[in-house]
Amino acid sequence: MADLIFRPATREDFPAIRELIHTVGINPTGLDWRRFLLAVTGTGVLVGCGQIKPHKDGSRELASIAVREEYRGRGVARALILRLLEGQPRPLYLMCRARLGSFYNQVGFRPIGLEEMPPYFRRIARLIRVFNRSVEGGLLVMRLD
Repeated sequence: MADLIFRPATREDFPAIRELIHTVGINPTGLDWRRFLLAVTGTGVLVGCGQIKPHKDGSRELASIAVREEYRGRGVARALILRLLEGQPRPLYLMCRARLGSFYNQVGFRPIGLEEMPPYFRRIARLIRVFNRSVEGGLLVMRLD
């Protein structure tokens, strides 16, 4: 990981961000290159990305955390997340596959129930419960105070 550079995205990075998000199979909505932090190699290859995404209800979400498969297990996601969280006001929320809950616990997020969720996450959580039972292990909404 020592050879990686962490930097804000540029407009020119957007096609690579979108491609990585699709490759790893996470939600492709709300991708705005201006909010993204990237991990790139010294030769400029995109290795990982993430963003803090604002919602209309005032909540903010750690979102779009994606790392190329060949770079997983090297601390790239954790480094991206820690850099994204620097100086961010709390609370912050995230939605993830349940199997990733313990990973996000390590950086301070905790699972929350419907009663603690802001309106955006409550609405999404209810829709997922009704319409999408195909996510293996289910989804978690988590909060960082």
